[in-house]
Amino acid sequence: MTIACEFELNGKKEIFEFNKVAKQANGSALLKVGDAVVLATVACEFDNPVSEDFTPLTVQYIEKTYAAAKLPGGFVKREGKPNDFETLTSRVIDRSLRPLFPKGFVYPTTITVMVLSADKNVDLQTLSLNAANAALYTSNLPIKKSVCGVRIGKIDDKLIVNPTQEELSNSTLDLYVAGSKDELLMIEMKSISSIEEKLHKTNEIVEDNLVNAISFAQDALKEANISYENSFEKACKEKAQIELVEFTIDEKIISYVRDNFSNEIKEAIKKLAKSERATQLKDVAKMIAKNEYCISNEIDLNTIYEAVSIVKKEIVRAMIVKDRVRADGRGLKDVRPISIETNILPSTHSSCLFTRGETQALVIGTLAGAKDGQMYEVLTDKSTSMENFMVHYNFPGFSVGEAKPIFGVGRRELGHGNLAKKALESTINKNFNDTIRIVSEILESNGSSSMATVCGGSLALKAARVPISDLVAGVAMGMVVEDSNYAVLTDIMGLEDHDGDMDFKVAGTKNGITALQMDIKLGGIELKVLKEALLQAKEGREHILAIMEEASKDIVSSKALPKVEEFPIDSSKMMIVIGKGGATIKEIIEKYSVSIDLDRDNGIVKVSGENEQKISDACEFIKNLVNNSNSSKSQSKNIDFEKLYSVDEVVSGRVERVVDFGAFILLSKGGEGLLHISKISDKRVEKASDVLSIGQEIEIKVLKVQKDRIELGMN
Repeated sequence: MTIACEFELNGKKEIFEFNKVAKQANGSALLKVGDAVVLATVACEFDNPVSEDFTPLTVQYIEKTYAAAKLPGGFVKREGKPNDFETLTSRVIDRSLRPLFPKGFVYPTTITVMVLSADKNVDLQTLSLNAANAALYTSNLPIKKSVCGVRIGKIDDKLIVNPTQEELSNSTLDLYVAGSKDELLMIEMKSISSIEEKLHKTNEIVEDNLVNAISFAQDALKEANISYENSFEKACKEKAQIELVEFTIDEKIISYVRDNFSNEIKEAIKKLAKSERATQLKDVAKMIAKNEYCISNEIDLNTIYEAVSIVKKEIVRAMIVKDRVRADGRGLKDVRPISIETNILPSTHSSCLFTRGETQALVIGTLAGAKDGQMYEVLTDKSTSMENFMVHYNFPGFSVGEAKPIFGVGRRELGHGNLAKKALESTINKNFNDTIRIVSEILESNGSSSMATVCGGSLALKAARVPISDLVAGVAMGMVVEDSNYAVLTDIMGLEDHDGDMDFKVAGTKNGITALQMDIKLGGIELKVLKEALLQAKEGREHILAIMEEASKDIVSSKALPKVEEFPIDSSKMMIVIGKGGATIKEIIEKYSVSIDLDRDNGIVKVSGENEQKISDACEFIKNLVNNSNSSKSQSKNIDFEKLYSVDEVVSGRVERVVDFGAFILLSKGGEGLLHISKISDKRVEKASDVLSIGQEIEIKVLKVQKDRIELGMN
């Protein structure tokens, strides 16, 4: 029997339906908001547990194009590889729901979310998380909490819960928060730039205002989750009786390792502070395995290694919380040494080698015309969209000393690139319409590689002469909590990320935060602690920005950087530049080896290329083309050709326009005449443009003349 739950939350009506579709899954929910319909299912293999200590959870978010009454784009009319938005949304759902699974849950689980009907006024990311939560909470899996997501916008300094797409386009803030009724689990945030009084505004947010916005989101989460838990109870299936596997090691073995080999582990920790690899710990485990105690008790190497890892974690956390010192000797607020080199690759438009400790990012910037961006489809839009700012993050195995080939982009790489894009995007002047591609090659990694991408990316933008409001720096923060004591860490390395309780990344300018991403492992965080962490991140960010500012003074523009010239023309004259079927603009591009972008809305012609003289010549040619077109047309209207020209007279002229049926010639004594394609040559001419080009000076014969028109032939 179908069970329906209806809510009125944040001004929107939500209808959940259970036990109506996908009834063979462990849990399913159909969620309807407006015209949007999302199906979420949970499937679990209780009879196929994994033998490793991790939660085997897979999340898939899938958009069906029929949901918006569309066919898939491209040649293949079937949904295939997930697009970036689908992958990023899958990550959001995964990071929000994974903390709900109890420790020791080793049963492969897949959460599938399908968009069956779309509504452009409904946030599909929020809707999908809430549907997935409903399916999971009411399933027979041992899940005891409800989690949902809310998006917060800010218009005219007023916070809005779950804004529509139109409202979000006018917002200066995009804050996405997921949590239960009493805990925050995941936060993503970016500032949104705007144009006010013709001036670009980055709209960074200061720490106090961000905490207030998160608190506002927390209130909305609490209200929603209380309603969900109370109403979903009637739809909950009986929880399956399953075993939660404890991956424990005999305490005697741990004590033996702790009592006898702590010094060796501490030495290994010092080396671990320089790398994300665990080679040193494995060496310690191998050394311990040769000990008589381990041999006589037949303790295998894997068990010893696990015991060493446990003791290592205890030591690292105790150093941080009690001694207030870190594995590499830094204080809690210290940033690792930074070195910066710009434009080290001579044939690129811009480049920056950013090194922080043992993390190194080579970031490259490439510029192109407005039409060279990445085309993509948005489910709720009928037309194709264009992405003109891209950040691509690559993480090869050699960056952490692993011997593995480079394959396609993974979810992690896509997520890190997206975070860096959020951090940088709002600083780029909204009036800058060219395409920008930033590529970050991680050459070494020991934590904070996405934030190294932000720093290097900001300098690469500046080196490429992209108009940015300010430099952006990013820093990865961590936290370790032991009982009532805690420590906030600035610029965490891989070791601290692995053994810590919270990982959050903050990026921004000297004026405030442009992007934030937070994942909380310990089941929630108090707002006062969050504020303390944000203020400590600000100190670290300002320290990094000061170093970046100094480095930016040494930037020498790359010789490969494209030269650009732009000028205004009457929008109504754009077709003169384009020509029939694009013939004129193609001819100009080929003749002068330039790229041309036409902004019809603002009447701007932008010409770019590698050779300044050719750019200048192309611009002059276009200006003359437009001006001569105006004058020749006005002259031809008022001219009496019979008074100026006679049949068989040979005159000089210049090719003004080339069309399919011939060319229009501006005559030396005034007026414009047609040179038909049949009169260009004695031989057959397929295309007038094969023989004539705009601006070409030629000698022509007058074949026929009347008062208001003249016919021409090649001399």
